[in-house]
Amino acid sequence: MDTIDIEVALASKSVVMSENCLTALVEKYLLARKIRPNTIITEFDYEEGSSSSLKTLVHYVSIGNTNENSPFIDLHSYKINWNIFMLQNEKSTIYDESDQGGEEIVLATHLTLPSKELFSLWENLYYDSNIKDDLLRYARTMMTFANKTINPNIVCCNKVILLHGPPGTGKTSLCKALAQKLTITMKDLFSSGLLVEINSHSLFSRYFSESGKLVTKMFTKIKEMCQNEKTLICVLMDEVESLAHARSLCSDNEPSDSIRVVNSILTQIDQIKLMPNVLIFATSNMTETIDVAFVDRADIKQFLGLPSMIAIYKIYYSCLMELIRAKIINCDPNSLDTPDMIARGVDLSNNTHEYSKRLMEICHQSSGFSGRTLRKIPFLAHALYVRSENLPVRMDTFLNSMEAAVEREHKDKKLITIKPEKHNTVSGNKFS
Repeated sequence: MDTIDIEVALASKSVVMSENCLTALVEKYLLARKIRPNTIITEFDYEEGSSSSLKTLVHYVSIGNTNENSPFIDLHSYKINWNIFMLQNEKSTIYDESDQGGEEIVLATHLTLPSKELFSLWENLYYDSNIKDDLLRYARTMMTFANKTINPNIVCCNKVILLHGPPGTGKTSLCKALAQKLTITMKDLFSSGLLVEINSHSLFSRYFSESGKLVTKMFTKIKEMCQNEKTLICVLMDEVESLAHARSLCSDNEPSDSIRVVNSILTQIDQIKLMPNVLIFATSNMTETIDVAFVDRADIKQFLGLPSMIAIYKIYYSCLMELIRAKIINCDPNSLDTPDMIARGVDLSNNTHEYSKRLMEICHQSSGFSGRTLRKIPFLAHALYVRSENLPVRMDTFLNSMEAAVEREHKDKKLITIKPEKHNTVSGNKFS
């Protein structure tokens, strides 16, 4: 029997109910309704007079993904893997007090997982293939191998995942969401988690030769966090090319401090991989400028490209559903075809849902936009083409506004494009 992950976030620490009773209550609720994979339930309808209302016990229920083509899940055919937890709201900053004038340098921030800040992030990232599930399997295998003390000199695993691709494709968001998902689903190994986001720019000290030392200090603090082996430590190095800049591209007159930083990063990765509860995420928009030794240490090198038509539809669909929920748009949610129907190749030409055909036309017009830009279109549509005093608006009116916003975004991007000039060069590389 296949398994499905179901997450239950408790509404408060004061919930007085055993996990078995709570899961039985949630399961009964789900079996009585049609539920979709990869969705979050935050609003619960229940019978009046019920002594145990999910509305007071549960913050949300998250339904995992399946391999079925059906838009709905038959829970009777699955073994449920329950994950019960409380969302945390703790965020801290890691400082280093420099010897030069007592200056405080922000080395990193760390977020306690699972975090309220990352709520629903995983479910709202859309890709064309099984990128999310594949990365989750990669990461789980890495941590399982480490827990089983697999000799890294025999089976090599540096526990480094590199996500690369154009800006706005969700690389950083996916790293954070993956850290959250691992903390929730690997409860048999870890009781809690920490997401440590390294401040790459602060690690380059204005004082000569200090940056390499700051990197060492930063990883020393991470190693201290790793002493509690029941805490999963996820380290995020965003725009890793700024820390692991290719040494082969350094010019003769470039400060040697940048080379020291790369050397220090590589040394620290080689040391920290021996700890069983640490995982390193790195992102980059410019892989050609990353040092080849760092790239070689990455176990997984996953490319994230611009969204396809199906992914664009999923993003716009989620935005419209949120605006319907918030009563910005007045429309029956069922008046749009679901992304599941689109992915299964439903012929929209014979479909009665006129809004779906309009939305698909807008998707084609949005080709080439990043995920970040796509999620701004509904906001721009409302801000520029909808009068806020006339809320809620009809769906057809809002789709017209989205179409106008897409057209404007294309024009704005053309106007902001700057052609490279011959005199703008650094080490032989043109600015763009």
